[in-house]
Amino acid sequence: MGEQKGSQRGTGPVETLRDEFRGHLDIFYSRLKLAAPYDSVEKALGTLTATLKALPPEELQRVAMDQAQRWAHFRQAFVESGLIQKHRGIIAGLARSGAPLDLPPEFNHLLDLYRTKS
Repeated sequence: MGEQKGSQRGTGPVETLRDEFRGHLDIFYSRLKLAAPYDSVEKALGTLTATLKALPPEELQRVAMDQAQRWAHFRQAFVESGLIQKHRGIIAGLARSGAPLDLPPEFNHLLDLYRTKS
């Protein structure tokens, strides 16, 4: 039993942020009418978790309290995990089309990755 809690301490900020990111990814793919690449989603969640666990407690609290910092970490995990490469052509086409995508404005943090030439 003691092993399960580890350094997470139940549903602390790391699990809360991980769950939030998972929810955002669910919305992202469902509203774009794409099947979520589940292995890559799990990799992105693992990347985010590792990054958050490496933060000092004060920084982790700042991330938990600040939407811009949370999205910066979500975006980083999205890129570093390779999730950005899945459905790239389809999402880039949608993002660049100018058509409304039925996503809240904060999803521009991810969509902007597809709008720029890189």
